[in-house]
Amino acid sequence: MKTYAFIDSQNLNLGVRSQGWKLDWRKFRQYLRNKYNVTNSFLFVGYKPGNEALYTSLQQKGFIVILKPTMELPDKSVKGNVDAELVLHTMIQYPNYDKAMIVSGDGDFFCLIEYLVQKKKLLHLLTPNKNYSKLFKPYSGFIIRVDQLKGSLEQKKTGISGRSKP
Repeated sequence: MKTYAFIDSQNLNLGVRSQGWKLDWRKFRQYLRNKYNVTNSFLFVGYKPGNEALYTSLQQKGFIVILKPTMELPDKSVKGNVDAELVLHTMIQYPNYDKAMIVSGDGDFFCLIEYLVQKKKLLHLLTPNKNYSKLFKPYSGFIIRVDQLKGSLEQKKTGISGRSKP
């Protein structure tokens, strides 16, 4: 059985950070591979110039990074909504997987979740925390909360200050 993951990186990242911890992306990729035999993990990210090292690092950890151009808003915040890309790639890849895992708590994905459930192609919906969209209530049996996996997925402090040793 082929299982693919489609990950809303901003929703996941901000969702776990709102709980006071940072996700270790390498551990998360290993978790998907080891626990659910996920062969392809599509990670949707808003592109910001200067973050190329981050994108390369995520690719080296085993993610297929899909970048979307971002826009700077008048308040200087950056917007890079990846919802359409995640849905599109889930459907482009549809014939290539048996089961899909969607990683987001965003209710904008309700129609995608509903469709995948109807087609018996949804394995799980991974939400960052308990604050996922109420629209997903009918699909609560598919939900896995990433915050409940903190012990195994948290980025541990290494004690290394970032300076090279003499």
